[in-house]
Amino acid sequence: MGSQCCGLTSIAAPQFRVKTIITCRSLAAVTCVCAALFFSAAGCFAQKAPPPAAATASIEQARIQGGQLVSGAALSGEEQKLRGALEALSPAARAGVADGSAEEFLRGLNAVLAADAAFGEDGLLLLVDKQHALPKGYAPRDIVPLVKNAAYGISRNDLSLRAPAERALREMALAAQKDGAPLVASSSYRSYEYQVQVYERNVRLMGAAAADRESAQPGKSQHQLGTVIDFGSITDDFAQTAAGKWLAARAGEYGWSLSFPDGYEAVTGYRWECWHYRYIGVEAARFQKKWFSDIQQFTLEFIHEWQKQ
Repeated sequence: MGSQCCGLTSIAAPQFRVKTIITCRSLAAVTCVCAALFFSAAGCFAQKAPPPAAATASIEQARIQGGQLVSGAALSGEEQKLRGALEALSPAARAGVADGSAEEFLRGLNAVLAADAAFGEDGLLLLVDKQHALPKGYAPRDIVPLVKNAAYGISRNDLSLRAPAERALREMALAAQKDGAPLVASSSYRSYEYQVQVYERNVRLMGAAAADRESAQPGKSQHQLGTVIDFGSITDDFAQTAAGKWLAARAGEYGWSLSFPDGYEAVTGYRWECWHYRYIGVEAARFQKKWFSDIQQFTLEFIHEWQKQ
């Protein structure tokens, strides 16, 4: 008779010693167990697999972080230029730059520059502030008068703008009008000579220190660009009007940007002017909102430094 235990069959016979025979089925089972034990042990000593290619790429991809360009790989020519422009920014402007992909930033920047090229040699993005004056004798070539029309109102008959800014003003004003917030232009293009009169009058009335907070010296006024409008009353009260609120919420959609926002006098050099909007183009306004805390000064400072690289 025989007995079976753990896959081994024992056969007893009177004339012979007990012999142990490993059946074919038992041999296969033992082989499988051994193989499983071998591969389990091998797994304990195997080296960790390298990260997927996508994970490696994300580590090496250039990014903007804390106003600086960081990368785990060699920089392209454009990325090197971006690093130089970011490093040249003022500390305030650098702190205002959003974190994100350098590739995405450069794609947006190139869209801005391509759109700006359509506006002629000077474009719409010249940096004009207390440290950056316009070239001597600068005057825009495509100035057109503002006349009475169905889109926006005018407070005087001697107002004018560059043609692309006037077209953009008309489009924006029609949208504002539809929303119950009619726009009135109160001041616009000023020549260098006219700005001399404005600045000197303000100095006489306020003194130089007070005048410098809200009046640009000749050659350093955005109004000389022909792409700026002062709306409404030209007072702080304008912010609480329907037009003031509409512009604060919607002007960027039409390429207009508030030049001197509240709380940024140390950055712009001028006190809050809720009525002073500059046309920079739709692409630039979108880029400004996404990457530069929606602050015009930061955006134009960056573009200025980029073009110097």
